[in-house]
Amino acid sequence: MIKLAVFLGNPGKEYKETRHNAGFLLADHFYPYTSWKVKFHSMFAEEDGLRILKPMTMMNLSGTAVSEASSFYKLKSDEIIIIHDDLELPLGKARIQKGGGLQGHNGLRSIKERIGSDAFYRLRIGIGRPVHGDVRVYVTSPFKQDEKIALSLLFDKLSPSMLSLGKEGEITT
Repeated sequence: MIKLAVFLGNPGKEYKETRHNAGFLLADHFYPYTSWKVKFHSMFAEEDGLRILKPMTMMNLSGTAVSEASSFYKLKSDEIIIIHDDLELPLGKARIQKGGGLQGHNGLRSIKERIGSDAFYRLRIGIGRPVHGDVRVYVTSPFKQDEKIALSLLFDKLSPSMLSLGKEGEITT
């Protein structure tokens, strides 16, 4: 059973609506009225028995927050779900899986390094891969208006209860 949900993103106004912040955007969608407090280098809350984190470190240092929380609550890696953007999935698609490759995602790499395992669950939110240009620029650029609509439709198909179940599967708009 999942006990900790970690929504990845970058803090700061300049990143608020960017593709790399798909995790933060989903947290805001799921928990619009949550009272967050600062804990574990994160915004932290508990909802329906699930501990939720939005790390306030930069994406590439997300492992700091995850390791602090997982150590404090004595969690195993398979009791954690990481919600993050994914270049390999098209926009409008999400996938829940346990483990798997890091696919060049530095936030996931940081988490694996800090907790010593990549056997955590993931909710991968598809952002698509750019046809041309630098991936780093792409992930830190804002969603276009039509992409925001597609993302919103996907988010409406997801639910917080999916996070705590740890059931693998694919969701498509």
